[in-house]
Amino acid sequence: MKDQTKIIAALLVGAAAGAALGLLLAPDSGEGLRGSVADYINDLVDTAKNKAEATAKEVKQYSNNAYNTAKSKLGGAVHDATEYHEELADSAKSKVKNAVDNAKEYGEDAANHAKSKVKSTADDWNNSIQNA
Repeated sequence: MKDQTKIIAALLVGAAAGAALGLLLAPDSGEGLRGSVADYINDLVDTAKNKAEATAKEVKQYSNNAYNTAKSKLGGAVHDATEYHEELADSAKSKVKNAVDNAKEYGEDAANHAKSKVKSTADDWNNSIQNA
């Protein structure tokens, strides 16, 4: 983009210099020469404005594309992060559920073992009392 702008600027300067020399060397009245120079300068200004507008449109389009690309990539990153968060949450929930289930099972086993010991002790006492 920069090289293209330099080339266009060099062409405009060269054209301006050539036109000025042509006008100065051409047989024309002072008033006619001034009018021709004014017209040529107006044409140069219009050309520069048109080029500036075209460049501004290109810059705007480029910035819009860059914005949309960044927005898309950010949206993808947010989506990936959300999925990862959900996977972590599901994994944590699963581990907690397994821990709770294991604790319940351990508690039930301990309670059953305690009941068995109490029953065994009660049976032993009952037998001792009946045999005495």
